[in-house]
Amino acid sequence: MKLNLEHKNALVCGSTQGIGKAAAIALASEGVIVTLVARNESKLKEVIKQLPNAQNHDYIVADFMNPEALKSKVETYILQNHGFHILINNTGGPRSGPIIDASLEAFEDAFTQHLKCNHVLAQLTVPFMKENFYGRIINIISTSVKEPIEGLGVSNTIRNAVGNWSKTLSFELGHLGITVNNVLPGFTETERLNEIIKVKAEQSKTSIEEMTAIMKTYTPAKRFAKPEETANAIVFLASEAASYINGVNIPVDGGRTKSL
Repeated sequence: MKLNLEHKNALVCGSTQGIGKAAAIALASEGVIVTLVARNESKLKEVIKQLPNAQNHDYIVADFMNPEALKSKVETYILQNHGFHILINNTGGPRSGPIIDASLEAFEDAFTQHLKCNHVLAQLTVPFMKENFYGRIINIISTSVKEPIEGLGVSNTIRNAVGNWSKTLSFELGHLGITVNNVLPGFTETERLNEIIKVKAEQSKTSIEEMTAIMKTYTPAKRFAKPEETANAIVFLASEAASYINGVNIPVDGGRTKSL
């Protein structure tokens, strides 16, 4: 199968660690020119060095808590450099905890980081995609879009908002050669998962090692995913080979999600 991704431009958010970083490396390996986005410049510089053909890639320093500043920086970058065929929306998940204990600020912050910033970036990147009759918007969300996850109240709420935003966008852009899809990672070896395991271990008064073993039993694969496994799905969706896949949620969870 030919993915035909050579010389495409991708904007990859949350790309200094975890799934975002793995996606950036995987895309670069297929010949994509990658622009990383994250708030830590020193980490961005380190990831750039790890990308194949590092001299062609770039980065933007931006904080997803400030959508106006993000908009300004990306807009300026596009005007001075180039547009993007591929947008990977990805940022860290909201803090764990029961929904009844969540503050209004927690919902507002998560809405800003996830939905507002996704929307800003889509508005900035879609014009170039239209011109080229080729666009891929891929949102890294969570399996909570299909089944709420216990102890992740704010995340469950906001992820579903992003899911419905994405589905609506797919209706509007499909005839322009632009697809909009969601990748739903399951338990993946990231800092985010480590945080969840720690919280669950404290709540159940057990060790982190014991809770890790318990959580691995939740999936038929009996293990956690590696970020690279999720990145493989992202690369496929970004390619020409996935041109007729639009408006869907694709779990990459080893079979843990029980719904179809």
